[in-house]
Amino acid sequence: MRRSLLLAGLTAASLVASIVGASAQSRLVKVGVLECRGGASIGFVVGSVTNLGCVLRADGLPEDRYVATIRKVGIDLGITQETALAWGVFAPVNRLGPGDLSGDYAGAQGSASIGVGLGGNVLVGGSNNSIALQPLSVQGQVGLNVAAGLESLELRPGR
Repeated sequence: MRRSLLLAGLTAASLVASIVGASAQSRLVKVGVLECRGGASIGFVVGSVTNLGCVLRADGLPEDRYVATIRKVGIDLGITQETALAWGVFAPVNRLGPGDLSGDYAGAQGSASIGVGLGGNVLVGGSNNSIALQPLSVQGQVGLNVAAGLESLELRPGR
């Protein structure tokens, strides 16, 4: 049962990622990479909250730092010690200014860990829902966890 639930969650996240990715990339320009790292999180049966430190890296621009809060709704069971995520940032313009990624994002996600684990998510939001965060690679995490459902990301300027 757990295996099929996990497979269904990962399949849903991948499907959403490919659909949103195809439509977003047709009218948006890749402006950089958002890398996020965070510490421990505990998943509750119906969701979890994780805080991360993030950096937007764009060619020719100084690093732009953010504080992120990820909220998951759906099945989320377990404990993770650390998490690392990376998204390609797609926007309707070629350059973003400091703090331009600030805002709320939403999308689908799925992940699993037994020791070292993997996951993926795709998010859309920001200013007028005009920015898409596409997974560059899978999420990496250490711990014991299974999660699938909807995810929201709140990005605020950091230091």
